[in-house]
Amino acid sequence: MKNVKIVEVGLRDGLQNETTQLSVEQRYDLYDKLVRAGVKNIEIGAFVSPKWVPQMALTAELCAMVLPEGEKVKSKVQATVLVPNEQGMLQAIEAGVKEVAIFAACSESFSQKNINCSIDESFERFVPVMKLAKEFKIKVRGYLSTCFGCPFEGKVSEAKVVSLVKKMHKLGCYEISVGDTIGVANAAQVESLFKKLKKVVPVNKLAGHFHDTRGQALANILAAYNVGIRTFDSSIGGLGGCPYAPGAAGNVATEDVIYMFDGMKVKTGLKLDQLIDTHRWLQPLMDHQLSSKVGRVGRLKPIGKVQ
Repeated sequence: MKNVKIVEVGLRDGLQNETTQLSVEQRYDLYDKLVRAGVKNIEIGAFVSPKWVPQMALTAELCAMVLPEGEKVKSKVQATVLVPNEQGMLQAIEAGVKEVAIFAACSESFSQKNINCSIDESFERFVPVMKLAKEFKIKVRGYLSTCFGCPFEGKVSEAKVVSLVKKMHKLGCYEISVGDTIGVANAAQVESLFKKLKKVVPVNKLAGHFHDTRGQALANILAAYNVGIRTFDSSIGGLGGCPYAPGAAGNVATEDVIYMFDGMKVKTGLKLDQLIDTHRWLQPLMDHQLSSKVGRVGRLKPIGKVQ
């Protein structure tokens, strides 16, 4: 199959790790530009404590602007919010969200540092979330972080990741995003892990989430694609990163991913030129240069023959 699904995470995973605080109007403009560029699956925020993640404090306001529009186009755009627990899920229900994401780590140290609980405790928190999801007919996507390495513990065993992916699938997640949170993976690791995961979970329920900290994200996406993965998370401009990974360059940039797949004649449904335009609109709003290479230099534009 020469098609892939792109899940745009810039408005959530991207912005939550940026120092620049975009207004709700700027966030809506970014959402609108991404949708016009063909994005159909997009995370727009998270119902988490603003004390811990101040960047997500505007999620309810953004939902109020985005979701009525989604209804007008008959939900062609799937807007998702992240929820850590029952309280967050109740806020999502109140906002009218039809899809949420839950998240857990594959490393005990990262789980404690990131969400102040053990891995087992994080799964216990999911039980009431899944119950409410069933009651209100809300789809649930799962994230697993530190699947290839942890900033505190180092290498994470494949067996641990396989076990937690199975657990998340059994819980009722329709899709599980396997994350290289600190950008430490290489193509051989990616191929090895996803081959094992395919044996325990249907391949169409697996997604790849790669950070570009060490410049390996596109190679890792290609490795995952070559073993059958067809859903990938990306962030416009390469926004974001991991606060526990020194020098983290952020998520893989949506423009870079689309440039690669366009060159491979793989359909994504996204329009590269409009993504590049969005990058250039967004750049002046941020306090640093965005990491996307394609967003910065654009497509090849011949300058003519040298005489």
